[in-house]
Amino acid sequence: MPDSEVEHRVHVERAVSYGCDQQLDIYSPDRSAPAPPGLLLWHGTGCAERDVLEPLARATAALGVTVFVPDWRSDATDRGRAHLLASLGFFIEHAVGAGADPARLALAGWSRGGTEAAAIALNPPVVAGWCPCAVACISGSFLEAAAMTGRPPLDDALGETVSPIPVWLVHGIRDTTMPVEQSRHLAVLLGQRGWPVHLEETDTEHAGVVMTEYDPALCRCRPARTDHAIRAGHRTAEILALAALGDGG
Repeated sequence: MPDSEVEHRVHVERAVSYGCDQQLDIYSPDRSAPAPPGLLLWHGTGCAERDVLEPLARATAALGVTVFVPDWRSDATDRGRAHLLASLGFFIEHAVGAGADPARLALAGWSRGGTEAAAIALNPPVVAGWCPCAVACISGSFLEAAAMTGRPPLDDALGETVSPIPVWLVHGIRDTTMPVEQSRHLAVLLGQRGWPVHLEETDTEHAGVVMTEYDPALCRCRPARTDHAIRAGHRTAEILALAALGDGG
């Protein structure tokens, strides 16, 4: 695996091919620690933006979680479904080789990635019945049809009940891209159906919740420099770690 580095107690393996001509990065905590949980973290609609989530992935790995961050392309003809499934399959198959505990594999996503993570939690058959130990959705859109199912997660939350798993929702209260009301609505629906659900609202916007800020000149997000985004991003990392570790918070 090319380009390995160690910094701030986090070991990074970059540009690992997972299939479909796509790559991912793996962020691992101190190798002297017992087998940590594993977390697959999907970026949003922007294509091939695994680098955008590096600040969040590093912060989460530093808390004791092995984090896989794949590229995927929402502009593919299937809206990225094949990439998402291939990255999930790679994660399940290779998490142990990366040092993760196979009994603690969690799924997370930001923005569109959060939509897809919620879709899997509510529809295990789309991944042959595999079920993560927990799902974390960061500023997800739950009114948008997921590529995984062709349906919005909020519609699925109103449908047949599947075996509940812990769901962690994180959303910035200043988010104008994906209003926080979507996470609030999903939290209420899942709670009414007996799902263990935790909603964390932070004082930031859509990019800040993952420790980034949008740069119009780059047409993409870059690491945050504002205090509110840095604080919010670190809190998101804590929530991801709680989800993966199986902590009730």
